[in-house]
Amino acid sequence: MSRTGQTTSARGGGQPRGLVHVITPGDHFSPRTGSAVPTIVDGLSRHARPDGPRPAVVVAEGTYPDRYESAEIREYVPAPPRRADRWLDAAAGRLGLDRPGARRVLGATVAAQDRWDPGVVLAHNAPALVPLVHATRHVPVLYAHNQVLGAWSQRDAGRALDPAGAILCVSDHLAEAVASRLPVRLRDRVSTVHNGVDCAAFAVPRRPRADGLRVVYVGRVIPDKGVHVLLDAVVALGRPTIELTVLGRPGFAADAPLSPYEQDLRRRAQRAGERVRFGSFVPRPALPSRLAEADVVVVPSIWPEPFALTALEGMAAGAAVVASDVGGVPEAVGDAGILVPPGDVAALAGALEALADDRQALDAAARAAVEHARRHDWRVSAARLDDVLAPFAVSSERTGTAR
Repeated sequence: MSRTGQTTSARGGGQPRGLVHVITPGDHFSPRTGSAVPTIVDGLSRHARPDGPRPAVVVAEGTYPDRYESAEIREYVPAPPRRADRWLDAAAGRLGLDRPGARRVLGATVAAQDRWDPGVVLAHNAPALVPLVHATRHVPVLYAHNQVLGAWSQRDAGRALDPAGAILCVSDHLAEAVASRLPVRLRDRVSTVHNGVDCAAFAVPRRPRADGLRVVYVGRVIPDKGVHVLLDAVVALGRPTIELTVLGRPGFAADAPLSPYEQDLRRRAQRAGERVRFGSFVPRPALPSRLAEADVVVVPSIWPEPFALTALEGMAAGAAVVASDVGGVPEAVGDAGILVPPGDVAALAGALEALADDRQALDAAARAAVEHARRHDWRVSAARLDDVLAPFAVSSERTGTAR
C-alpha cells in the first residue's frame, strides 16, 4: 500500500489529465455549507496545476447557486432515491450483483461523461460510482473521506473497484481501514492525501487575549463528535473564566428543530450558566473570524474520525488545539496539538485547565499550531494529489509538450 511520503515530483512529468470531482448527489459546492467534502474539493481545485485543465465539479441542479469559483461547474438532473433502494442495494450486494439504486442515482452524475474530455473522475465517498465511469475514456478514482466499504464484502469491493486507477484516503488511519476491506490485488492502489487548510484565509486579526480562556467547538453536534464530553469537562472545572462556545447543528439547516441530543446538551449546560453558549453552523466565509476568537479549539470526537479538518483550521487561525487521540485526528494535529484519550472528561478538563493556568504554554501551543498549519496548506495536499495521479498523466510524446 502506498503511504503518504514526501512530495518530490515538483509537478513534473507529462500533461496532467483534467480532474472531475463528483461529490455526493444533492450536496452543495458552496461556501454556504459547512460540509467537509466540498471544502476539500475547493481547496484542492484552487491549487491545481496551472499547466493543466481547470478542475470540474459535478453538482446537481437545484443545489445552492452561490458556488465556489475554483472549478468549472457541471450540472446534472438528479435521480431522486426511492424508498426501496436501500434494501434492494443491500440484497444485490450480498449476491454480488449491481446495486440498482446506486446505479440509478449515481449514474445520473456521469450521464454526460461521453461529452467530457478524457480525464480523472474522482468519486468522492462513492465506491458504487467507480464501475459506472467509462474506463476506456476516463480514469476512475475512489476518493474516500470515511470508511465507505464497511458494509461491503471483499469480493463485492473488488468487483466494484477493479476499474479504479487509485483509491485515495484522507489519512493513513483511514487508508488502513479501507485496505482491510479490499482484496489483496487492490491494496497497493491505496494512497493517502491528507487534507489541508487555507492559511491565508484563516490568518485574520485575532481578538485580543482576555483574562479567561475562550474554548470553541465547531462541527456537527452529534454524539460521535463528543460535544457532551467537552461540555462535561467545562462544567466539571467550574471556573468562571473558562467559557465554551458550541457552533454547529446535526446538519446544516439552521431552522431545524433541536435534536434530543442538543436538548440534552442545553440541560447539562444550565449548570455552567452563561459560560456556555450555543450557535448554529457557520458559513465558510464567517468561520475564520469565529475561530480567531478562540484561545483553544477542541476536537472531542469519541469515534475514529478519519481526519479533523476543524483542527487544522483552528491552528491556522492561531488557536491552540486539544483533540482526541483517535482515528486520523493525530495525523491532523501532529506534534502541535494536545491529544487526550477519547471520552475522558477528566483528561480533557485537565488539558484545558493547564492552558488556562499557564499563559506561556498557551502562547507556545498557539505558535506551534500556526507553524503546523503552514506546513499543511492546500498547496501541499494538491501537490500530493498530483504525485499520486502522475501515472495517469498524458505522456509528452502524445501531447507534444516538453517534459
